[in-house]
Amino acid sequence: MTEGHSAITDERDSARAGFQLGRSIRKAFHGAPADAVVVFASAGHGHAALLNALADEAGTEAIVGASSAGEFVEGQGGEGRAAAMGLRSDTMHFAVGLGKGVGVDAGRAATEAVSAFQGVLRASQPYRSALVMTDAPAAHGGLLVEELTLRTAGNYCFFGGGAGDDGRLQRTCVFAGRAAHADALAALEILSHSPVGVGVAHGWVPAGPGLRVTEAEGHRLVSLNGIPAVHALQEYAELTGQKFHLKDPMPFFLHNVIGIRRGDGYRLRAPLAVQDDGAILCAAALSEGSVVHVMKTTAASTVLAARQATSEALRALAGARPAAAFVFGCVATRLRMGSAFGDELEACARLLEPAGFVGCDTYGQIARAEGQSSGFHNCTAVVCALPQ
Repeated sequence: MTEGHSAITDERDSARAGFQLGRSIRKAFHGAPADAVVVFASAGHGHAALLNALADEAGTEAIVGASSAGEFVEGQGGEGRAAAMGLRSDTMHFAVGLGKGVGVDAGRAATEAVSAFQGVLRASQPYRSALVMTDAPAAHGGLLVEELTLRTAGNYCFFGGGAGDDGRLQRTCVFAGRAAHADALAALEILSHSPVGVGVAHGWVPAGPGLRVTEAEGHRLVSLNGIPAVHALQEYAELTGQKFHLKDPMPFFLHNVIGIRRGDGYRLRAPLAVQDDGAILCAAALSEGSVVHVMKTTAASTVLAARQATSEALRALAGARPAAAFVFGCVATRLRMGSAFGDELEACARLLEPAGFVGCDTYGQIARAEGQSSGFHNCTAVVCALPQ
């Protein structure tokens, strides 16, 4: 049997915030210590103080999480907060992995993190999963997912996202135990007797014709159809009657993302800035030769995508009831939707009831599960449900 308890606090004193989260978890478990805790906290917090207090009160060192760009549980959410999910289980085994230097060598960091996993060489339970948080500005998310998959021989389901910093795009970190680490990835291994469910959906559809990526350098989209990428987007903006200001492109970018055409649909890349040479800096890498579209969505489609991702996660539980869940959203989605973002969270909560969830807005979402669009995503809802 697995139990989960979610908690959230808007306490600004970091030690007190950690105390409140840990005390809420310990109380929900009738005084028993948690087996593991997942926590997301605003960049405004002193993370060491928060994590130390949380560990003391929750009674566990098995803590994984990250700084975030918005924190939420079922029924509550906002910015500048801290939120956690405590877990107790007699059918699951948890272990914490940490990989440093992810921006320098993603493969080495993945190897270091996976070395703490108990199920790579010999699994005590048949199902192997891991929640993964990465210091997104330091790493290429897609490469990291590939490296983790390689080092676990494709036997693990991964879900999670890129750490945030309240939308500042300056400094993010991940949590492992009582410490916060920059340029690192943190993972919570979950070994279980029943499958963990993961769902992925985004609700965006092509709004323009296919464009060939004729030059790309990692996160830099340099040219489309042989012309500077910014000119291609300017032409699209003119055709659709939208304003695209080079000095302030974010209002346009929030409503017009790049979709990479794939056999299983479209993988999204969020544009972030226009560079001096006309290249578009994106939140994740693109590949030369791929076909992309400018994509569009609506608030209703975004809510529907959250519902779809949650439904997929529940179906993947193979008939088991959910004990707890994790929801990973995108900071760009929250900025675009404003107060309507609450509708997305409510859609998840209704389907997961009575199980609670914890989640955060991330700088990119991670999903690798059988039958899903695997890899590193932007502007996408990723939901994971743990079985009872």
